[in-house]
Amino acid sequence: MKYLKILAASVLMCAFSLTSCDSYFEVELDDQANLDDVFSQSNTVHSYLRHIYSYIPMEEEIVTSHGAWAVARSDEATYSNYQWVYYNLYRTGNYSSSTPSSLSNFGYWDRFYIAINQCTIFLNNIDKDKQDRPEEIEMMKAEARFLRAYYYFCLFRQYGPVFLWFDQTPDENIDAKTIDRHTVDQNIEFIESELWDVAQILPTDLTEIPTIDPSTWTGRATKGAALALRSRVLLYAASPLYNGADIYKGQMKNMNGDYLFPQQEDPEKWQKAADAAWDVIQMNKYSLIEDKSIVANGTTITDEDAKFLNAMKSYELVWQNDGTWSSETIWGWWWRTSNKYSFDTTGYDYMGGVGGTMVPALPPNFGFYAGFGGTAPSLKLADSYPMWSTGRYPVKGYEGRNDMSKPIVDPLSGYKTDGFTEGYKQYVDPLYPEWRPAIKAHNTCIDRDPRFYATMVPNGFYWPHQGKNKLFTCFNSTSATSPWSASSNCIRVGYAFRRAYPAGLWFDTSTEYAPVTSIKWVYPAFRMAEIYLNYAEACNEKPERDAASAIEYLNKVRNRAGLNNIEEAYPGIENDKELLRWCIHKERGVEFAFEAHRHYDACRWMEAKEEYPGPWYSLHCSATTYEESYQRVTGEIAIEDNVFRDKDYLCPIYSGTLAEMVNMTQNLGH
Repeated sequence: MKYLKILAASVLMCAFSLTSCDSYFEVELDDQANLDDVFSQSNTVHSYLRHIYSYIPMEEEIVTSHGAWAVARSDEATYSNYQWVYYNLYRTGNYSSSTPSSLSNFGYWDRFYIAINQCTIFLNNIDKDKQDRPEEIEMMKAEARFLRAYYYFCLFRQYGPVFLWFDQTPDENIDAKTIDRHTVDQNIEFIESELWDVAQILPTDLTEIPTIDPSTWTGRATKGAALALRSRVLLYAASPLYNGADIYKGQMKNMNGDYLFPQQEDPEKWQKAADAAWDVIQMNKYSLIEDKSIVANGTTITDEDAKFLNAMKSYELVWQNDGTWSSETIWGWWWRTSNKYSFDTTGYDYMGGVGGTMVPALPPNFGFYAGFGGTAPSLKLADSYPMWSTGRYPVKGYEGRNDMSKPIVDPLSGYKTDGFTEGYKQYVDPLYPEWRPAIKAHNTCIDRDPRFYATMVPNGFYWPHQGKNKLFTCFNSTSATSPWSASSNCIRVGYAFRRAYPAGLWFDTSTEYAPVTSIKWVYPAFRMAEIYLNYAEACNEKPERDAASAIEYLNKVRNRAGLNNIEEAYPGIENDKELLRWCIHKERGVEFAFEAHRHYDACRWMEAKEEYPGPWYSLHCSATTYEESYQRVTGEIAIEDNVFRDKDYLCPIYSGTLAEMVNMTQNLGH
């Protein structure tokens, strides 16, 4: 059948003509080389393995690549100068199953199936390798199985349950009419069992393998990586979208007569999720990265200053760790080049994947060599951070249809929606512990969680570079340092995203963008904070609720941010399952800001339908004064209102695919 033949042919072409599919695949072979030749030599075997790693989605690139699906699609970000781009097709509901992947950029179905098939080809041929040691071959098999499970999960979280090849080599002669999707439970069972099996084979640490140099293997799968992915998979499986959701009851039977989604909730899945997170915790291998380098001196740095700045620095180090793997990173990768912002002919490449995030985010006309001001935190994200003094999450919701000009404020939080504080001494960055410039700060931006300031620079705050000593302001006046423009790039939300920006760097020439000399990153795709919050969530939800453990592991993440214990912020929360659930959800939102979690979380909790719809709110950046610019308005961002319907929880399967596989079940509402 035509469609699967095309995919199978692509797989085999990659196997035989290795450089034609991906430049990361370093070995060059003749097009007529056969699999026996490829797998008989150690160097080509390792090159093949590197190639199947290259399908890992670029979640770190949140503008033009895989990360945009989770970040730009969600309510944590506002891409204010990208008013015409593909992710807004989804946010405004202007897409369908016939929207081609070339237009939407989110059609990853083919990509991940090719990756899955590549893994299976590797597994079916690796035993021809007689040059590598048996223990190394066993590890490479486990890596390929890990990657195959990961790519199935990448499909699952975007499309829901998919067709599984299991361990079979794809059959290019299969009858298209016999293809349909397997159920949620079948998908989860296969993925998690594969991960459990390979976790028994993969090393805890690469130093356990005497035949390799660990410095050249960093980033390859380990036991921790397999167990961390399994934790995420089982957390998703327990969540409402995949565990008896009402919208799927009586809907979506496959051709075998099986409902694709469970028809009733199974609360025991939360226990499985808790156990899976505990499997990672009890390894005692990983810990939250914490920095205690700033100490009080009794004069210019108080104990409170040191506590705040150390918490801010600790959070910054999750991303900005000079290219080293921290104690918190379980599995990840170095930021990669996306080519979208690559201009080699002019002598700079915007730092590859880092630049692909930073350049669209940097304020225009601020003194940087480039800056578009488009990638920005949303007002909702800005509202989500806890208060430093009370530890409470200040905004409980919004009136009407997410009217962000009318937040519902927790009166015990200490949060103020209006007014300014003159002479507010800003914590700019831990790099400058004694630099506390006095500013006129809007009250919504004072006394916030250190992660707030590590993630964004609000309108009216100093940019984190003491040498430049420059206030960032964005409104419609020549006195603003990054002024409004109706027709060109500018900051339209009122906050500049800075989490990817290391303090003390200033990109005023093209050469400053050199990736190897100024910016070094490891993207923590799985980190210990996630495992702690996975465990907290599962312990709160499981049938025999364990509030004490849920609170303990939620507090570990909050305490790293310098916050008080959740039971101090919310007395009696141990007896309030719904309140603790809400706090865990809020904590995930701020801890994992721009880390490709929010959209998947909002969907699996089935909260997106309530959280996403409404107009695009921003600060009034077109106002002519700084004071007026802090009004919350609509209309600054010329995009249709956000919508979210039941059908938007999952991507549709492309109609071109269904034209070939005519009996494959489409997602609900498409």
